[in-house]
Amino acid sequence: MSELALEELSALAAIYCEPDACEVLAVSETHGITFRIQISVKELLDTDVLLKLLFHLPVNYPSTLPDISVNSDQLTRAQCMDVKDKLLEQAKKRLSEPMVHDLILWIQQHLKYVIKQSATVCNEKTTLSKGTSTEDGIWMLLLHLDHMRAKAKYVKTVEKWASDLRLTGRLMFMGKIILILLQGDRSNIKEYLILQKTSKVDVDSSGKKCKEKMISVLCETKVQSQHKRFQTFEVKEYSTLDELQKEFETAGLTTLFSEFVPPLLK
Repeated sequence: MSELALEELSALAAIYCEPDACEVLAVSETHGITFRIQISVKELLDTDVLLKLLFHLPVNYPSTLPDISVNSDQLTRAQCMDVKDKLLEQAKKRLSEPMVHDLILWIQQHLKYVIKQSATVCNEKTTLSKGTSTEDGIWMLLLHLDHMRAKAKYVKTVEKWASDLRLTGRLMFMGKIILILLQGDRSNIKEYLILQKTSKVDVDSSGKKCKEKMISVLCETKVQSQHKRFQTFEVKEYSTLDELQKEFETAGLTTLFSEFVPPLLK
């Protein structure tokens, strides 16, 4: 792990020292450093936008670009993706030197312009996407959740993420089994995974908000020709294993079911 990355993290923790402003999520010799910075930024109408910026610094950072994820309750998912793209553009200009603090300062100064530009090109992007096939980039993700304590809130959050990221599929309940099956652009699948693993989506036994720590990625693969594309994202409950199996079979996912679902019953 780069000494520069550790020094930068230490400096960031000193700068963003208020509660929840800087949260270290993982430090690993083999995978690098993951942390979240939370800042308040003025938007177009001078309203405050709370930005949650997730940074993953690879082991060879800053020679390699950081991975960045952007989340905000005040922005749409599309706007968050635009902010992320702009930050990565700025990161490329700063390659080989510590850059996170510079990136944070940059977005604090430029957020209102990024949002304004995002709104301007939104209709153009929508028109373009309707006429452009992205079949080659369609991937599928199957997740297993151990439990949901705050089920209604959890389900609503998953539905919102799927909608914002234009993902289709199923949130499936069968007895104690909880599965999330998603299809969509690979970049959006990866973005969903980051949200799922780093957001406080449930509550613990004492009722306090907590992150999802009991999640398993059962399968992440490219959608094949024999697989049926889901047109929507739906939440469904099944009374029997046979009903759940038929859902998979209808979608051309018999092999996926046989490989991953029965072992969950043991």
